[in-house]
Amino acid sequence: MVAAVTVVEVPLVEDTLALGRRIGAVLRAGDLVLLSGPLGAGKTVLARGIGAGLGVVGRVSSPTFIIAREHRAGARGVAMVHVDAYRLGGRLDELDDLDLDTELVDAAVVVEWGEDLGERLSSDYLLVRLERRLDDTRVARVEAHGSWLRESRAVHW
Repeated sequence: MVAAVTVVEVPLVEDTLALGRRIGAVLRAGDLVLLSGPLGAGKTVLARGIGAGLGVVGRVSSPTFIIAREHRAGARGVAMVHVDAYRLGGRLDELDDLDLDTELVDAAVVVEWGEDLGERLSSDYLLVRLERRLDDTRVARVEAHGSWLRESRAVHW
């Protein structure tokens, strides 16, 4: 199935946070969100917004040095596992060691630098590509894959 793509301009940090909150508000346990983009594109800011939309407990920050961080569920009852796949450097055996397939049952999983991991982890996922235009405006391309194409919760971001 071909992905459905929505393009959203996110010129300010607040816009990136707001997009993340909208995504987080519709996530359920078992959902996978992959974030892609160059350094400084806003992946961690978007993950922070997703955590806010989910209502997770505690501050969402970059998991770069620990690779994966779990954020406990808040009032909505959905935890978030936040992964930074950059340091894995394509070593998929280390990705397997994280047991993300198990986490995909109990929590929403957000993976920074995760663009090439979608089909490996699940056929149902959102891919958010963050880009920076020459005028420094940021753009998010939200791609719905698998069940996201068939479900009404794939709103216009």
